[in-house]
Amino acid sequence: MLPIHTRIERTERLLRRMEQDATLMAVRIAPLAADHRASAMSYAELLRSQARAELARLMEERCSNEMTSTGPQPAD
Repeated sequence: MLPIHTRIERTERLLRRMEQDATLMAVRIAPLAADHRASAMSYAELLRSQARAELARLMEERCSNEMTSTGPQPAD
């Protein structure tokens, strides 16, 4: 399994690319019928929302891992 910081970086990169591609996607799907355009846009939004949720979950996991790893340590 990949370290948490690597998974966070990958998810951030994916989300950033998807958000940057939104305008180009509109151009790519313009020739499609209206129902196909709507379907493509809703699917893209679903993927973006899932990526945001995954990023939030990973950030929470990282915070909880940091809290447990930096907790009280036994005396030397």
